Formats: sequence, structure tokens, C-alpha cells
Amino acid sequence: MDIADCYRKVRKRTEDICSPLQTEDYVVQPVVDVSPPKWHIGHTTWFFETFILKPYFMGYQEYDPDYNYVFNSYYETVGNRVIRTDRGNLSRPTVIEIYRYREYVDNAMKKFLCEEPSADVRELMILGLNHEEQHQELLYTDIKYSLGHNPLFPAYSKAYVSPKAEMAASDEFISLTEGIYEIGFKGEGFCFDNELNPHKVYLNAFEISPNLVTNAEYLEFMNSGGYHDFRHWHAEGWDWVKTHKVEAPLYWHLIDEEWQHYTFHGLEPLNLHEPVCHISYFEAYAYAAWRGLRLPTEFEWEAAASQFSWGKSWEWTESSYLPYPGFTKAPGAIGEYNGKFMVNQKVLRGASEVTSPGHSRLTYRNFFQTHLRWQFTGIRLAR
Repeated sequence: MDIADCYRKVRKRTEDICSPLQTEDYVVQPVVDVSPPKWHIGHTTWFFETFILKPYFMGYQEYDPDYNYVFNSYYETVGNRVIRTDRGNLSRPTVIEIYRYREYVDNAMKKFLCEEPSADVRELMILGLNHEEQHQELLYTDIKYSLGHNPLFPAYSKAYVSPKAEMAASDEFISLTEGIYEIGFKGEGFCFDNELNPHKVYLNAFEISPNLVTNAEYLEFMNSGGYHDFRHWHAEGWDWVKTHKVEAPLYWHLIDEEWQHYTFHGLEPLNLHEPVCHISYFEAYAYAAWRGLRLPTEFEWEAAASQFSWGKSWEWTESSYLPYPGFTKAPGAIGEYNGKFMVNQKVLRGASEVTSPGHSRLTYRNFFQTHLRWQFTGIRLAR
């Protein structure tokens, strides 16, 4: 598939994700971490206008100069922007106008891609497509949060199919011997700069579970008083539990003494056999401590991942999000993509059920702050 076909395919998938939404669904921003869907639609369009069309397509006329301020996310190099907390205040531009903007840029990109772009521009294009795929996952998670905090618990789409988790036939832990393992991306194809450079790490002998922790297993932790026993928690995690009165994973609701959870189909009885999801790092750590086990490091996870099934939910690791040896930021705005976030975050490995097809790989390094759980995050144990 050539770059023009890839562009059309990725851009269409974003719009397909939004197709079940009503106009009002595009606008809400219940918390700072969640962006309104219409902002995602505009921001991913702005990326191609700003980094491809404006610098490389001669004669291109910018759609609206104000959109650089409205749809810039965090690129200091590109200029001022609407602060993240105010994205939900943008009643204008309207949803219709943002889709017109998207169509305008897509038409310009179609003309631009009539000729094969240079190697440098092609590299930027591939980054832009992977960037949009990241926002496709964010669209799913943000839409779920917004609808899941609507008092009526409306369904996103009854047609949504949640893939089944592939569970190993045995719960016997996978053993890896002590030794030197190579970590990081190598070979052909795309990766983000935080996956470079391949380097060796020494790992002590360890064991890792072939399966994710299930809802039933997590419910045992809850029923044993796990959320009320400080001994399982980091001090910061215990403060988080008490401050926010956390009693269960996100989207769990105890109704008539039965646990239910919000899904894309609406409120449903909790499936005890499914992996527990929407868990913060604090909760993942506390559960592991309660079991007398621990979370794997990101290096242990990568060394072992070819021996177990992954991809149902992102998996918390015990690794802080830090640069690999030899990491350097690219010049200009593109250099802001990952490096400046390498502080106060934990690494997540794998992928989730809402990760775009073909977007994941063994070396992918996702990252979030320890208290966040609106992403599809789960637990794999190690010892």
C-alpha cells in the first residue's frame, strides 16, 4: 500500500470511530485528561496542515490562521495554544466546520500526494499517520469516559465487538534465566524515537504470568479489604485512594449487590473471566503486593512477551519512563513528541483492544501518570 492509500485508510478510520456519535457527544470534556472528539478531529488534521502542507506544498492556503492556536496540542515550537482544560469550552468552531476543515486538508493532501514525496517528507507522513492512530485510541477512551460518566450510561454502539482475551491453558508462570537481553527497536519499519536505540540489559532470573489478572481475581482483593488496608499501597497511592474515595476499578458499579460495569454497549453485568481493566498503577501495585508478587519491569516484559499473548489491555510495568542510552531529541517541533514527557510517568507495554490495527509491536513504550486509569490498562504479575 503506497503512502496515499495509507493516508486515506487511516483518515477514514478516525471518522468511522466517530460515526456513532451525536453532535452533542463531540463537545463534552468531563475531565482534563479527556479531550472532546471534535478536538481530536481538528488536531489530527492540523498536524498534516502544519507539518506537511504549509512547509512543503507550494501555494497551499491555510484554512484558518486561528486553527493553529485552537488545535496545537503541546508544541511550544509552533506557538501558543488553547490550554488543555479549555478544549471543552470551544463551542466554536462547530463540528460541521471542523469536518469542513478536515475535508479541505484531505483534498489538499490528495493533490500533494499525486507525486511521491521526498524521503524526509515521507518519514514525516508516516509519523503523522502513527500520530493519528494514537488519537484513534484516545478517541475510543475519551468517548467511553464521557458516555460512561453520563448518568444514563448510554451505549456508544451496539455494533462494537470487544475481542476476547487469549488466555493460556495453564496459569504456570513462564521462567526466564538470568542473563543479558537486548531491548529496543531494531530492523525495518516505523518506531517512535523513545524505542531507539537497541541496547543490552542484565536481568536476574524471573518468572512472569502467562495471563492477565481477571475481574474475579481482582474482586478477591476488593473483598479482602484491599482498598482499606494501607499496607498494600505506596504512600501516594494510599493518599489517592482516601482523597478520591476509590473502592473499585473505573466503570464498576455495585447495583442491588451485583457488580456491573460500563462498556461500549452500556451498563452490563461484570464478566468475571475477563481481564480487569481501567486500573491505575497505584491499584496494579497494590494488587501485586497483596498477592505477594510484583509487576514486571518493562525490560522483563519485552524479554518474555514472545511467550505469552498480549494486546487486550495495556500492562503497567514497574519501570519509570526514561530515555534509552543514546536518546536524542529531533530538532524542531518533532523533537517535542516524546522526550519532554520522560518524567513522573510509568511505562505501559503491549496494546489494548482499542489500539489501531498494526500500530503495536513488542518494543512500543506507552506511558501515563500513576493515578490515571481511563485508558484500557490491566495487570500482569511477575516474581
